[in-house]
Amino acid sequence: MSASWQSETEPDPIRISGLGWALVVLRGLVLAALVFGGLLVLLVLRLFERPLFGLHRPVTPYITQFVCRNAFRVLGMGFRTSGELMHERGAVVANHSSWLDIFALNARKRIYFVSKAEVAKWPGIGWLARATGTLFIERNPKKAREQTEVFERRLKANHKLLFFPEGTSTDGLRVLPFKTTLFAAFFNDHLREFLLVQPVSVMYHPPKGEPDRFYGWWGGMNFGPHLLKTLAVSRQGAVEVIYHPPVQVSDFANRKLLAAYCEDIVRDGHALAREMHGTIE
Repeated sequence: MSASWQSETEPDPIRISGLGWALVVLRGLVLAALVFGGLLVLLVLRLFERPLFGLHRPVTPYITQFVCRNAFRVLGMGFRTSGELMHERGAVVANHSSWLDIFALNARKRIYFVSKAEVAKWPGIGWLARATGTLFIERNPKKAREQTEVFERRLKANHKLLFFPEGTSTDGLRVLPFKTTLFAAFFNDHLREFLLVQPVSVMYHPPKGEPDRFYGWWGGMNFGPHLLKTLAVSRQGAVEVIYHPPVQVSDFANRKLLAAYCEDIVRDGHALAREMHGTIE
């Protein structure tokens, strides 16, 4: 999670039944084995992949995809996607509701997250982020040129870099205004002519009987209790990921127009998914 966004109301209280605690243990052990087992395999493969291919990662992203897709099976959550994946070189921008976004956005598309530098120091999440190729950036104007050069190298290596332009996570009921700062990098002279951007909407459908914001993770919410709550629910909800048509950066005069366009597309997709909310098997 990035900067803090606060809802007008307090987070819902967490209550876990006896059955819920049994599910926490069962699902938690299997999920830990899946995630850390996959991480171990990935790190071993990177010992050979890195010297042979450098920035290119022809094998290890498939390990990440396997882990993330099967994480939803372990949780018992439905997972549905629609739309076509972008095959051209480019970036992806999406709304941000939860730590579950990491699994949802990696499960079908091989992408690399762009995150604030502090995340690299977080126990557990930071290790996973570094291993899977997350690009860490500093909010320092003096670093802007250097970071743009890093973006350029990664994008030219056909890495699909994923940005959360809201700058924070929410309760999943809304899409916040997109910050335009990171869009400026797309207008670099070496990127603008070939780069495409694909907007993506992520929508969480809650378990039956739970509030719509059940999977949302925002503000000062701690990761541990939210993870326990997610593991404990007997009948899970679902996540829906909508891939919208990519657009050419050169078709926009500036970063503000591109950010506004992507924001509108992501918000409309999110709103439509909420309206059509139903049971996803």
